[in-house]
Amino acid sequence: MKEAFRRIYGGHPEGVWAAPGRVNLIGEHTDYNDGFALPIAIPQHTLVAARRRRDGRLRLHSAQGGGPVIDLHVAQLTPGAVTTWAAYPAGVVWALREAGHRLGGADLHIDSTVPAGAGLSSSAALECAVAFAYNDLYELNLSAPALALICQRAENGFAGVPCGAMDQLASACCTAGAALHLDLRAGAHEQVPFAPEAQGMSLLVVDTRVKHDLGDGAYAALRTGCERVARLLGLEALRDLAPEDLSRAGKALPAHLLPLVRHVVRENARVTDAVSQLRAGRPAALGPILTDGHASLRDDFRISCAESDLVVDTALAHGALGARMTGGGFGGSVIVLAEEGRAEGISAAVTTAFRAAGYQVPHVFPITPAAGARRIA
Repeated sequence: MKEAFRRIYGGHPEGVWAAPGRVNLIGEHTDYNDGFALPIAIPQHTLVAARRRRDGRLRLHSAQGGGPVIDLHVAQLTPGAVTTWAAYPAGVVWALREAGHRLGGADLHIDSTVPAGAGLSSSAALECAVAFAYNDLYELNLSAPALALICQRAENGFAGVPCGAMDQLASACCTAGAALHLDLRAGAHEQVPFAPEAQGMSLLVVDTRVKHDLGDGAYAALRTGCERVARLLGLEALRDLAPEDLSRAGKALPAHLLPLVRHVVRENARVTDAVSQLRAGRPAALGPILTDGHASLRDDFRISCAESDLVVDTALAHGALGARMTGGGFGGSVIVLAEEGRAEGISAAVTTAFRAAGYQVPHVFPITPAAGARRIA
């Protein structure tokens, strides 16, 4: 990273920062409903080599973008003014300024091993890496959760994606060997031990190669629908509805809105169940919880796709403990929890099934819970 920075900008960066992608074990589309989630950070991460500038210019270069340096002016950053991948780092600088922090420009060189469009939060990894770099460069002294919320503000207000805060909190706050139990309403998080490999299990990610884009309107429509339902029920958010109240809610709602409620309410309960199982030292018990969560996303939220369903069905047929799509939906990745001795066979079976269906060959790889954003050089 330092050598690439020198080639692009001349001179040396002041440091290098890293932020990981994430896999959400359970708790999908609950964050913007004030609910619960249980993500882990993954070993794949985004790196940012950075150096301050005193002239107010923000220069951005991406090893993946393949284009020239993008040259912006910090004082001129406004929502809609920057498009493509550059909106995410520029949005972070904008959000920091909007929050009242005094800062200037920077030269940033960015590289990443988080697959884009795979539902693994490549955008949150990029945002958090930039936020942590700016936090150190300009001595802002912000905590990891505070930086995560700055990054959410950047994605909502600058990049135009109405996401909750789960992805950014996962990238900023996760620790190795643990899942992050999030209470999005309270703004609280807790590290829950989770090391499947230490207990003879493997956690696989299957990137279906079906690219998803949360900025295309479908994600926003789901959020709008959930917020409408909460208003109809007289609730602050769907988090306030208990599972035993679903029957009553069903009588008060149009039939087409009930599936949204059912998913969010039961998904919050699944997070609570998953945390209890991990605290009790029973990670294998996550399997049925994952599979149940996938069925809910497929049947109630209707955000799965044929490729994701094929992964889940094939993995279960070949002995997986559980499997589900992860991320916002409409493509992306599936996670599979399996006994270590079955992981290779499951991977091969999924690849064979994709070829037989005429789909692009998926990318299958194991992951372990990794550390969150940090300075590495």
